[in-house]
Amino acid sequence: MTTKSSVTRRTLLKSAGAAALAAPLYSKSALASSGEVNILMWSDYLPPAFIEGFEAKTGIKVNYTGIGSNEEIINKMKATKGQGFDIVSPTNNRSLQWGPLELLKPFDMNKVNIDAVNPAMAKIGTSAWNFDGAGVHWLPHIWGTEGVAYRTDKWLPAGDAPSYGDVWSEENAGKTMGRAHSMMLGAGLYMEASGAMEPGSVWAAYGDEDTMRDVWGKITDWCMARKDRIKLIWNDADTQKNGLLNEGVVVGQTWDGPPLALKAAGEPVHYQAPVEGAMAWVDGMSMPVGAKNEEQVYAFIDYAFGKEAAGKAIDSHGYNSPVLGADTFSGDVYKKNFAEAYPGDSLANLNPWPAEAPWYAEVRTEFVNKFKSA
Repeated sequence: MTTKSSVTRRTLLKSAGAAALAAPLYSKSALASSGEVNILMWSDYLPPAFIEGFEAKTGIKVNYTGIGSNEEIINKMKATKGQGFDIVSPTNNRSLQWGPLELLKPFDMNKVNIDAVNPAMAKIGTSAWNFDGAGVHWLPHIWGTEGVAYRTDKWLPAGDAPSYGDVWSEENAGKTMGRAHSMMLGAGLYMEASGAMEPGSVWAAYGDEDTMRDVWGKITDWCMARKDRIKLIWNDADTQKNGLLNEGVVVGQTWDGPPLALKAAGEPVHYQAPVEGAMAWVDGMSMPVGAKNEEQVYAFIDYAFGKEAAGKAIDSHGYNSPVLGADTFSGDVYKKNFAEAYPGDSLANLNPWPAEAPWYAEVRTEFVNKFKSA
């Protein structure tokens, strides 16, 4: 994937027409009203009010295990051979890693109100996650971006928008943070923009291993030379929040949700798409082969695809929902924060996170470990 997405908030949240999928023979009568559902999901995706609302409406108990990375999800499922959970939450670009594992089973789309969500995001499940033609193994749940967050009382970008390079700058040395592998990718995009690397190199690295090793070798050397400027390496939402509030971090490469949740709570924190373009992703819901509570799974999906429940959750976790009309149930603070996070043509300049083949993830881990141990 070498081109940027030409999308707007309207196309992200309300697109329809040609991309729409055929309506399923959906029936709420098939949904459960008791039992439990075991969910392995990103640590800040299910606010207490969301869980309480679901349990009150359905009588189904939620057993929620929070995680902070795709690697945690994959490793847990590999270790248990797909047992122990009813719902897991892979990111859309990990389909090439999940397919060969055969640890997921397809959804019965007659039990899923797929018309409730953005059709372009729903289509990800019918294309990238339709393993061996067996059906949809992934449904969209939450989408967001990775960009730059900063303390507005301590630092402001030089121009209208921050840059991934601000995380590595000498000016901010000892006061920055990021997640290792994506912070290094952001460094690569900054290197391209600043002339330190050929434009398009970062995306070309997804094509084959030789190119990837060449590109990431350059990125890793550049990052290692500046590693002492990084204060904190995070791996979950809470660490991002804590870094900005309590650890002296002034600038960080972060997900959009954690800093926007802090901003909504009145903290002097801002999140914005950088000049190089924010990285866009969609986290989904998948059903492991060992799922024991399938009726409860479909009841959870039905609730998660409801406009009101999804919209109210937005105000808590700070991310965005693929549910059509969910934003009408969110508050004015969310709408204001969204507009300020993606001003001008920011949404048109999003970088969709490319699909990662197993070899890509393995080689990247080599370079990430080299950087972290330097």
